[in-house]
Parts: sequence; structure tokens; C-alpha cells
Amino acid sequence: MNYRVLAINPGSTSTKIAVYDDTKNVFTQTLRHDAKEIDNFGGIIEQYEFRKNLVMKAMEEHGVALDSLEAVVGRGGLIRAVPSGTYKVEEKLLADLKNPELWGRIHASNLGAFIAQAIAKEANVPSYIVDPVTVDEFTPIARISGCPEIERQSLFHALNIRYCGISISNENGKKFEESNMIGVHMGGGISVAAIEKGKVVDVNNAVLGMGPFSPQRAGALPIGDLLEMAFSGKYTHDEMKGMFTKTGGLLAYLGTDDGREVAKRMADGDEKATLIFSAMLYQVAKEIGACATVLKGKVDHIFLTGGLAYNDFVVNTIKERSGFIAPITVIPGEREMEALTQGGIRVLKGLEEAKEY
Repeated sequence: MNYRVLAINPGSTSTKIAVYDDTKNVFTQTLRHDAKEIDNFGGIIEQYEFRKNLVMKAMEEHGVALDSLEAVVGRGGLIRAVPSGTYKVEEKLLADLKNPELWGRIHASNLGAFIAQAIAKEANVPSYIVDPVTVDEFTPIARISGCPEIERQSLFHALNIRYCGISISNENGKKFEESNMIGVHMGGGISVAAIEKGKVVDVNNAVLGMGPFSPQRAGALPIGDLLEMAFSGKYTHDEMKGMFTKTGGLLAYLGTDDGREVAKRMADGDEKATLIFSAMLYQVAKEIGACATVLKGKVDHIFLTGGLAYNDFVVNTIKERSGFIAPITVIPGEREMEALTQGGIRVLKGLEEAKEY
């Protein structure tokens, strides 16, 4: 039996939606929102009804009836640390998604569960989230930072990394739960994950923490110099946070976070662009090597995904430095909409059980 599932992935000024009949894509669409219009709602969560109505309209335009759905899946946002899997949308979950104190902010992805629940109620079907960014399956040893007041956290592109890992395992005739892999997602932020027997047992904090710098983020920094900056009096806390999470990395060095623009500059002979871009990939490869040690050298596969994986220079540079560890597969872009729908479909088919938050 085929199951029809609607997936909803909200971004800051867009809402991406998709409907799948089992593995067949019925339609995918990105709904764009004017920044001034959504700012009028006063907060992110307050936008959910406005966005929900746009999703319903898009479904109608594509001839997808509400009563044809078997489930609705929303993007998981910033919730408490949880094991991987598909979760039922419950009041406890929604309460945490509305709580800015949990992570110091509310991300647009937090809307996914609210929109999913609202549409699911009208359709009289279940609503879920799948593999939020706060998936945490760290081993105890991976949490130790070197400073007792600070614990290493798991915060990464869990949805796309886990789904790509599952897909590669299936293609190679091996269960994901029996596979050791290193997954690399390269977008505005970069996640490099050590996957042991289907669990992400270690990963750099892809928002504000360890690991390579990225198109927008600073990555790990020398502590001494960081302290000098912090106490120089030149910057506020919020200014420094913005420098390291939104305007760091390629953007800080080259004035752009667009890998295509950097590649063009490199082709035109821009030596600085070549140096900075190569340095980012050097750090990515170093992190892959670190993950290989976490897995004690027993790595079945490495995979590269995210927008930067479209770039041949990126792929070839990482292969040159890391290809000796394990075979490398490239899955450019992201499969988040597919990952969301298939998370719901696995539950509907009884292949896995929906978890309680």
C-alpha cells in the first residue's frame, strides 16, 4: 500500500512543501514570503496560521485533497536533545518549540510542528517531526570538552545526514544500523558526523562550536585570541555571536558566502579566493580524519552532501585528502523533503515506531 504524506519545512522567508505517494514525489514547491509581511506577526510562532493557509492553498492548486493525506510531517526545530527518529507532535513538544529560553532563540524551523499539527487535525491524521537538529546520540566520552563548565553538544544537519546515510546503506545492501560512516553536510554551516552502527556518536557543533569554518560560520577558533576579542571592549556579545554564526567564514574573508561566486573568482585567478576556499576544505578533511579515529578506522563509507557538494573543486579536494579512509559518495544538495516524508511513511508502514517526546 502507498501512503500519501505532506511535508512542511519552514525557513526564515520561505516555506518548502512536498507531497509524496510512498517514494513518488507528487509535487514540491517553495512558498516565498515577503520579510516585511511576516515581520508584522510579531514573532515566528505567530506566523503559523498565515503559512498554514498558504500551504493549504498550494495543495488545492496541485489537486491534492486534504482527505487524501495519511500523515503530515513538519521540520523539527530547536527542542531538547533527543535520540534520532520520528516523533509525534504533542503538547510537550509544542511548548518547548515556543520557549526561547531553551536555546536562546526560536528558529523558523520551529514552525514546522505547529503547521503540521494544524493541517493534520483538519485531515484527521497524525502529525510528526523527523530528526530535528538537536538529535543527540553522543557517547559519554564525546561530551567532555576540557572545561567542566562546558559540555560538548550535538547540533547538526541531522535530517539530511541521517537520510543520506540510510539511502547509501540501502544501496549497498547493508542496514544503516550495521554501518559505520562519516557524513559531511556542506551548506551555510558544515557538519561532519561520525556514524557508528547507525548512530551519530560524535559531530562538530555546526552552529557555534567546533569544526571547520564554513561559508557563514567561523568554526573552531584559537581560544587566546578569542578571549582578547571578547574583552577588548570593541564588540558586544550579540555582535560577536553574529560574527561567528552569520558573517564569519567565507563571507568574512571574501565578502560572499556563495560557493559559485568563489569558484568563479578562482577561475579568474583570484589567489586569495583560492587560498581561503582551500583552507575551508583543508579543515573539512581534517574533521573527516578526526571522525575516522572516533570510528577506530573502521569506516564503510564517507558521503558528501549539501549545496557545496555540487562544486567539483570541493569534491576533488576532499577526495584527495580523505579518499584513503573509505569510498566517498557524493549526494549534492539536500533531500530534506524526501527525508521528512519517508520518516512518516516508515511509521505508517510499521517499519519503525513513532516516539514520544
